[in-house]
Amino acid sequence: MSTTVAEPPVISLLDVASYLPENRVSTDYFTQFARSDRMAKNVMFRSPTYRHHVAPDETAVDMIERAVAPLIERHGAAAISDVDMLLTHVQLPDNPVLGSGPEVARRLGMRPDWVLDIHNGGCAAFVHLMQLAQQIMQSSNARSALIAVVQNSAGQAFTQSEIRKLAQAPVPGDGCGVGLLVKSSDAPILGIECRTYPEFAGDMNFTGFPETDRKYWEPGKAQACIGFTESRITKVFARGNRLVPEVALSLCGRLGVRGADVDTFVTNQPNRLFLRNWTEALELPKDRHPDTFDECGNLFGAGIPVTLDTENRAGRLRTGSFVLMSAFAHAGDFAGAAAVRWGATQ
Repeated sequence: MSTTVAEPPVISLLDVASYLPENRVSTDYFTQFARSDRMAKNVMFRSPTYRHHVAPDETAVDMIERAVAPLIERHGAAAISDVDMLLTHVQLPDNPVLGSGPEVARRLGMRPDWVLDIHNGGCAAFVHLMQLAQQIMQSSNARSALIAVVQNSAGQAFTQSEIRKLAQAPVPGDGCGVGLLVKSSDAPILGIECRTYPEFAGDMNFTGFPETDRKYWEPGKAQACIGFTESRITKVFARGNRLVPEVALSLCGRLGVRGADVDTFVTNQPNRLFLRNWTEALELPKDRHPDTFDECGNLFGAGIPVTLDTENRAGRLRTGSFVLMSAFAHAGDFAGAAAVRWGATQ
């Protein structure tokens, strides 16, 4: 007697939307504070033209609510209020004890069965949340998921009086990207691949500057700083160059697609050199690897959904095209890639 195993249901990335804070900041803001720093000459820290900064009283929940507004306009309030799963990732939690999910659900009139605030994933968080949502939806009765990624450290951590003098301060920007996933074949997720490299987990730090031995919750004069030690920058750069195309091409291989055949390649955007090298690694023309770096800076985990939304609203993502996303997190402790057959609402 043979047993037939049912195929898992198809999950689609039905739509994406995004939000950028109103405060658009030029590099001149940081130039007035810059101190002599040899790290400023490193390609890792060459500045974008602009970036957006959160307002002083703007929370991660505010940003998610504003990013979701276009989804409500296009799909109706019920499409969001009836969502079964809510997954969020916030770069700099407003409250380190309490996640954003419950308040997001309250604001949006939701009562989801699953509310998960995911802290890991970093610049690859959108792919990571897609993977989690897909796996839970394929093994449960959940039929829809809202995923949200918030980058909000630029206008808060990187503009502190001492931190804004550092070479890395002008690079990040703030923004939020969201995605609506449903059980359907309208815009199917073709595959997702995620990899963890725990050996690199300690190469990014979150310390007090200039004090380095104070825990962030302890009293003191130091200002919280996110970054790498100078001795690790070369290693992190080499890892990033390798990890993003490696996981992207591995997923393409599983799907029987050559890198050069990808219609649109969207990655995180730490700096221009990474973007150029990743384009060359997949043998793509530049226009097939769009980014928002010069307008938004390094958006960390929000980079992928913000760029997808920007390209989609501009009409540059064709329905039925093969869209590949790939990113690495932090100093290389995580990398992920996802491929979809594009079908999001414009």
